[in-house]
Amino acid sequence: MKNRQHRICRLLSAVLLVSGLASCTNTADPSGSAVSVTQMAQLNAGLTPEKTEDHYRNTYEVFLYSFYDSNNDGIGDLQGLIKKLDYIQDMGFNALWLMPICPSPTYHKYDVTDYKAIDPQYGTMDDYDALIKECHDRGMTVITDLVLNHTSVEHEWFRQAHDYLKELPEDWGASAEYCPYFDYYNFSREFKGGYEKLPDTNWYYEARFWSGMPDLNLDSEAVRNEITDIMKFWLDRGTDGFRLDAVTSFYTGNDAKNTEFLRWLCDAGRSIKNDCYFVAEGWTVQGTYAAYYDSGIDSMFDFAFADSEGIISKTLKGSYGAEDFVNALAKEEQLYSEHNPSYVNAPFYTNHDMARGAGYYAGDDGTKTKTALALNLLMGGNAFVYYGEELGMKGSGKDENKRAPMYWDSDAQAEGMCRGPEYMDDFDMKFPPFSEQEKDPLSIWQYVRQAVHIRNAFPVIARGKTVPLDELSEEEYAVMIKEDGTHEPVLIAMNLDENSHEIDLGSTGYGTLSATLNTSMEFAVYKDGKLTLPPYTIAFFTK
Repeated sequence: MKNRQHRICRLLSAVLLVSGLASCTNTADPSGSAVSVTQMAQLNAGLTPEKTEDHYRNTYEVFLYSFYDSNNDGIGDLQGLIKKLDYIQDMGFNALWLMPICPSPTYHKYDVTDYKAIDPQYGTMDDYDALIKECHDRGMTVITDLVLNHTSVEHEWFRQAHDYLKELPEDWGASAEYCPYFDYYNFSREFKGGYEKLPDTNWYYEARFWSGMPDLNLDSEAVRNEITDIMKFWLDRGTDGFRLDAVTSFYTGNDAKNTEFLRWLCDAGRSIKNDCYFVAEGWTVQGTYAAYYDSGIDSMFDFAFADSEGIISKTLKGSYGAEDFVNALAKEEQLYSEHNPSYVNAPFYTNHDMARGAGYYAGDDGTKTKTALALNLLMGGNAFVYYGEELGMKGSGKDENKRAPMYWDSDAQAEGMCRGPEYMDDFDMKFPPFSEQEKDPLSIWQYVRQAVHIRNAFPVIARGKTVPLDELSEEEYAVMIKEDGTHEPVLIAMNLDENSHEIDLGSTGYGTLSATLNTSMEFAVYKDGKLTLPPYTIAFFTK
């Protein structure tokens, strides 16, 4: 009873504080919407996003197949994405990453059959051009997946090489002089690890991922010329850069050659478009992918913080303390800058290859799911968010489950809803669809939207160095400063515990509570230099 009375008192105090904020800041929602009762909606309403011209962005990863269907065939498409640009922009995202959009025999389309075309399931090249124009008119950039480790066995290059080897007499040696495409792949008369039998021949071909994905010979000058031509094709259409798939597999087990190839690739792309942006997937340990920055690449995905066993989830599960999280940020910033002072980190929490974050915390009511997404967005660099994570979508096990239809509505027949990949399991979502979350002031969607807008309002969050204030931090809560010498510095105090905590900020010089991220109706209160943070609340201070 005592605890219940205490909570009621705190809630009444919160309501009174909201009234005070509304009267003194004039940020009350004129519509009278319930959204205005949350502290973050009130306090953050006056924030103004700064225009972004560099690569420090907030990027929304889209799997077109499952995003929004514009023509009622059950498959998402480019026109559907165009219809939802308002949604993406309103969330505060200013960049898009499109998973593969080129023709392919599979739903995931990582086995390309034509690098200079749009898969008919997704639309036409005119649709793509329209998307680029719409995005650029909004100040948004677009990067596409560039899959260079392998093609499809149905690609014309592989077909011609296969036909050549089928007709080649057993006692003849193969030569690119007679079939140039023989040199495009790695063929062998002898079986090797990672090789597959070439049907109707006595040859084998390298295919590390799957027999339907033959590995390209990236040492071939002809292949490199093709790659340069492919990049030019898309950059000339207005594409702003590329996400590079599986860069640690370009030369299996050879990080030095992979780095050399990345250096060549970045130079080639920037010779076409000097600000061409590259971000690479190097799914390996942090010390290894950090060294890939030696190539001069802009960004490497920060796997150390991602997935169910990454630093973000470990922090919210309790095996990492709040203070440990902040110190890990500072430590990795130093590590990456040693390899490339101009690096732009690419933090992310989940992606299309990982189980979705809503399943990481048993019994979670959404509090930890929200906070995890905030921790990702507090990291420096170009922050990536996978579609549907802002709704707390579920999806684990087979890849198809991780690429389920965007949860616009609980009615699978509602306008724009996709049917999802063919072999996806039938499962229910844990949290409500967007149609319900947009009306709920404490929904995951409202929270993530606020987090992205805070990131836009304080450019130093993405661009600044992390300065841990260890003397003010503990296992349950932490304080850090982001500063870069150009933008206004920000002090960030985060409580990652289920209990409230008081932190004395009087000696820091940061006296203005400028923004908050609240997971409940309880407010962060700052008075006489002391900050009281409710459970799982983050506060942002300026001088």
